[in-house]
Amino acid sequence: MSFTLAIIGRPNTGKSTLFNRLVGKRLALVDDRPGVTRDLREGEGRLGELRFRVIDTAGLEEATDDSLPGRMRRLTERAMAEADLCLFLIDARAGVLALDRTLAEMLRKSGARVILAANKCEGRASEAGLYEAFELGLGDPVAVSAEHGEGMGDLYSAILPYAEALAPPEDAADSAPIPGADDDPLAERRPLQIAITGRPNAGKSTLINTIIGDERLLTGPEAGLTRDAIALDADWGGRAVRIFDTAGLRKKAKVQETLDRLSSADALRAIRFAEVVVVLMDAAQAFETQDLRIADLAEREGRAVILAVNKWDAVADKQAERRRLTEMGERLLPQLRGVPLVTLSGLTGRGLDRLRDAVEAQHRIWNKRVTTAKLNDWLAAKLAEHPPPAPGGRRIRLRFMTQVRTRPPGFVVFCSRPEALPESYTRYLVNGLRADFGLGGVPLRLHLRKGENPYAKD
Repeated sequence: MSFTLAIIGRPNTGKSTLFNRLVGKRLALVDDRPGVTRDLREGEGRLGELRFRVIDTAGLEEATDDSLPGRMRRLTERAMAEADLCLFLIDARAGVLALDRTLAEMLRKSGARVILAANKCEGRASEAGLYEAFELGLGDPVAVSAEHGEGMGDLYSAILPYAEALAPPEDAADSAPIPGADDDPLAERRPLQIAITGRPNAGKSTLINTIIGDERLLTGPEAGLTRDAIALDADWGGRAVRIFDTAGLRKKAKVQETLDRLSSADALRAIRFAEVVVVLMDAAQAFETQDLRIADLAEREGRAVILAVNKWDAVADKQAERRRLTEMGERLLPQLRGVPLVTLSGLTGRGLDRLRDAVEAQHRIWNKRVTTAKLNDWLAAKLAEHPPPAPGGRRIRLRFMTQVRTRPPGFVVFCSRPEALPESYTRYLVNGLRADFGLGGVPLRLHLRKGENPYAKD
């Protein structure tokens, strides 16, 4: 990707729709109401043979204070400063409004490279607004319809001269070394996917900003600031990671509006794509019903789970509270027995080293494989320690065991009557696997199949 393109404009001009069009995926949430986008969302844009980094920004408002619109404006201004090229989008149907003129003046004074585009130009109702755009003094406007994909060829023609000017020399691009490629064994590894989840206002965005060392995500006292699941690539203590900041997951009864449903669905997709899910809880309200549901969802999706208690700096008796929370976790989440509980402060950064260590440890366990020989020695010992029941006077023979998958670990036991083996005995085996092979805190899948040892010689 040779350059960075930031899509800017006032609220509800179709910036997120155009972003989705350029990246070729429905990454950004789209809704008819203004102000849906709040954080900066990045993606790999594609237009013809052009490849570039594209940033979807919040709608620019005139507020400059510490209010929510003011904080959103500062994030957008930052994206404008970092971008190589700004695509200023107006709504042709609404025409040029006073805020459009204010933003155009701001862009002219900034000295940024700007392309002016008039969106929603799929009908005659947009003609007047398209002609009005000439008065902004930012060159000829490009007529596009992000929703219908019209005008993408004209947009390509407008971007191409800038792309050619910004492209690095071929010899420099070919000879430039990759930083750390020779001495960093992790340089070529795929980033570890981490989803930060939890209820609204648990401090997820603040925690991620502290991890990456940058005020990249919108934060504040208001609950529900994050709406999109934002993915950020970072180096966390020498480990390449991709961190997903998700919208706060509310109870189903409270998810009524369309936007809330879209945000919840986006957060659930992030959990499914992640490898490690950090369930972030507020120290003052840890292990609420919704926290347990989120942890259970991550377990059912087969993700490695970490319980993190945020705002720990506000807790008075830390030792007593930690003992209480540890007991609650073991009692309320038996399906995740052994899951690590990490206490931290996303605001000050205390405890982040413990969180990083827990993430890497759980990821290793999630990928762990146990040899068939060890499993069958272990199975024989467990059978001798506690034989399976004999319903109706008929013994159930457990003959052979093997691991069939990782991520999460999955095992198969071949036995004579799988349908008659009580669930309590299955739990006995699962708990034994966790304790004896160090598989605590990750989902385990144990399947029973009828049959003999499939590897036995005839």
